[in-house]
Amino acid sequence: MRFVTFEQGGQSFVGALVADGRVQNLTAASQAAGLSDPTSFQTIQGLIEGGEAALDDARRLLEAEGHCVAVDAVRLLAPLPRPQSIRDFFTFPGHILQSAAGMQRLRARIAGEPVPNAPPFAELPPLYRQKAIYHKCNPLTVVGTGVDVIWPRYSDYMDFELEMAAVIGRRGVDIAAKDAGQHIFGYTIFNDFSARDAQMEEMPGMMGPAKGKDFDRGNVIGPCIATADEFADVHDIAMRAYVNDALFAEGSNKEMLHSFEEIIAYISRDETLHPGELLGSGTMTGGCGIERDHFLSDGDEIMLEIEGIGRIRNRVRRA
Repeated sequence: MRFVTFEQGGQSFVGALVADGRVQNLTAASQAAGLSDPTSFQTIQGLIEGGEAALDDARRLLEAEGHCVAVDAVRLLAPLPRPQSIRDFFTFPGHILQSAAGMQRLRARIAGEPVPNAPPFAELPPLYRQKAIYHKCNPLTVVGTGVDVIWPRYSDYMDFELEMAAVIGRRGVDIAAKDAGQHIFGYTIFNDFSARDAQMEEMPGMMGPAKGKDFDRGNVIGPCIATADEFADVHDIAMRAYVNDALFAEGSNKEMLHSFEEIIAYISRDETLHPGELLGSGTMTGGCGIERDHFLSDGDEIMLEIEGIGRIRNRVRRA
């Protein structure tokens, strides 16, 4: 199933994407069916917390007649408008190497200095294979597809990032990697917009990015959350990025140094994970501008696509 949150007539609903470009209104269908616990279909968070029982109800409600509308007739919101938390990982080796070199070039460019002859890393530092390195994002800045992302006024170098994200579905602590798949509710597309010059200034403080990542509408997810059964192989899914409808990059999540299962095992050590938390894969190799010195311009439209999930489109605008 591919679950969405959508707006129609000034109200928001939980739905599921079905064939022929339509969405089944699960909120309305659950109310018409007189379910004993309709709260599971008031929000996606409620659906996630409802567990297997709510998923079973959703499968039955997909067959209910009279509750389907065209996707074009509604406005898709972020499927999980307020994740309980967001952790964003650094798992694509090509991106780790190329973004470090890109940041080095940007630093020289801003300072008016010659570009260094050698990148900072000749090969991938062992740390990235040993640990699932991540930073935390602001879950209050999440928006969905079709929303204009307002360029932060303190930045001159705006960038996008193509990522896949897993949504936690079951509470757990000290989760073994072999059991971690049972704790994943589904997967979505994640665009972690970045103010690269602000990020560059902050990183020497060794506390991770702050204003380089945290600004209104800076985190985009959508268009849906697809459950694992939507994929033949959830560890090899095609990913593509387009800028102004021109293909910018393509690849697959099979390059990840750590699978989502391994990531969950790592972060759940002595730390309880809760339904509705979001785990970003990190940027796919080539899936952002910093790697090739290609930064966004006012009005650019970014489209990210992951097979089995769909597409999200967002335009960047200067305030």
